[in-house]
Amino acid sequence: MDDAWHKTELRVRYAETDQMGIVHHSNYIVWFEVARSDYCRTVGVPYTEMEANDVQLIVAEVSLRYKRPAFYDDLLLIRVRSKEIRSRSLRFAYEVIRKSDSELLATGETLHVVTDRSRRVRSLPPEYQELFNA
Repeated sequence: MDDAWHKTELRVRYAETDQMGIVHHSNYIVWFEVARSDYCRTVGVPYTEMEANDVQLIVAEVSLRYKRPAFYDDLLLIRVRSKEIRSRSLRFAYEVIRKSDSELLATGETLHVVTDRSRRVRSLPPEYQELFNA
């Protein structure tokens, strides 16, 4: 089951921490986007290609559950996978893991609506559906 996840490594930067030395909660959503973009490139559907083909993924929903804090200089593994591929939307699942102790720090999901440049809902091209399902 671990093979279903795409993995992206990140090191926590000082600017991402708050006065208590803990990663500020807003950074997790940014990390989700970093991992998702990396995942899309890896499966053969980079955002630049989608946009060139008049396909945009609009974030419609984000969920995030914090379990343990991350700290400055932690090496993190952000795992992402396609959870649900529908004709007009995609749902991705995420896990944030500290590499040094394999501690699960957070889990989350994002739901994206497929649109064109004019923000009209459209179908995800079948070739993209296949790549995300692979």
